[in-house]
Amino acid sequence: MLNAQQLPTKQKVIDNMKLANTYFISKWPDPTKAIVTNKTRPSNLWTRGTYYEGLMQLYYLTQDSNLLKYAVDWGTFHQWQPTYTGTAITRIADNQCCGQTYLELFQLDPKPEKITIMQKSIDSMVNSTKINDWWWIDALQMAMPVFAKFGIILNDNRYYEKMYDLFSYTKRLVKGVGLYNLADSLWYRDSVYLPPKSSSNGLPVYWSRGNGWVFAALTRTLDVMPLSAPHREEYELTFKQMAGKLIRIQRNDGFWNCNLGDPTDFGGKETSGTVFFTYGLAWGINHNLLDSTNYYPHVAKAWNGLVNDALHPDGSLGYMQSSGSKPADGQPLSYSKMPDFEDFGLGGFLLAGSEVYRLAKNYSSLTGINYPSSNKIELSVYPNPFSKSTRISFTPTYKNTNIFIINAKGQAVYHSTTENDHASTVIWDGKTSDGKPLSNGVYIIYVESGKQKQVKKIILER
Repeated sequence: MLNAQQLPTKQKVIDNMKLANTYFISKWPDPTKAIVTNKTRPSNLWTRGTYYEGLMQLYYLTQDSNLLKYAVDWGTFHQWQPTYTGTAITRIADNQCCGQTYLELFQLDPKPEKITIMQKSIDSMVNSTKINDWWWIDALQMAMPVFAKFGIILNDNRYYEKMYDLFSYTKRLVKGVGLYNLADSLWYRDSVYLPPKSSSNGLPVYWSRGNGWVFAALTRTLDVMPLSAPHREEYELTFKQMAGKLIRIQRNDGFWNCNLGDPTDFGGKETSGTVFFTYGLAWGINHNLLDSTNYYPHVAKAWNGLVNDALHPDGSLGYMQSSGSKPADGQPLSYSKMPDFEDFGLGGFLLAGSEVYRLAKNYSSLTGINYPSSNKIELSVYPNPFSKSTRISFTPTYKNTNIFIINAKGQAVYHSTTENDHASTVIWDGKTSDGKPLSNGVYIIYVESGKQKQVKKIILER
């Protein structure tokens, strides 16, 4: 029964994340010498860029300085440049994927060289009228979070507006027909797969990992952009539409098929799409966009399927479709067959694990605080991650707004109350209410104003 499954303990989730990551790092101990198949060029391709997205989440949870060094060494070696293009401007989303981690490392240690070159490429797009760059859905995950993070760091809505123009083109305007099929709440990989293109059974071709890229893009973008950012409502709506569809077509073993539109089109377990769906669904529950009662059983089934059926004792991941663009690529899949590119799949596994970890234990059972059922309060945090202090800005709806900071064990370590009923700011220095310094790690900000509540993840890194 679907409802019978529960998530493992937080420690077990972390152990599985570490196991998978250690397998990878043992193969590539020096991030400046990790090759791409038979080429000698060290990789900051989209495949490796996606891995570092997950690595950063593992670092936030464990505070393992070796993981941070691994990421910094990687960015430094590549001189914080887009893939292949060096200091030249690129509009190609795949080449910008590495910028997601560059920007996160900048937030931890704001040295301009980490983002200056990437910003030239993004600014060239912001300052142009061209909007048809993202003609394939993979591009959304590669580049949307880069635009969103620049919008936050530079406090400039132009990045959000351009991101929306590019997203909207992908969703609606390819050959006059969008890649998003609202009737099915799923995406065609590119215009090649628009009807009348179909599987051998005459059914639609909705590539699983392609839809996983979109779901991850929406998740990573919503995770960082303020509630007041332009067009956020549409991203949330699309996210919810996809989530509702995904739980209806999940396999009994917790995975999703390679073709979401035809379970017999190279049907069977597939890991790379499944990790991104698990990540997004768990994030949606943790951020109160998805109802826990309906969605938790699907997250539990998916994560348990991944760690029980795909994760090897040595940390490698089976049933992983290699790089491609359609269900037929990299077939047949199996538990034992390892693809040439396991880095992007591992990145998705670590992303999924980071949100499953937060979902694995109910904070409210430890704190007595009930998590919110709706998000109405405007809440933003910058910088995030932070080292010395961070600015928690919010617009309450009543007087006597309560702000709680909750640690990873579910304990309220900081509490503040404001008496204003208008826009307010609290500066938090990473200490308890009685002034004791807190350790590095992930915390939850919980703001309660009358009947309205909001939560947000924050990372302390000294």
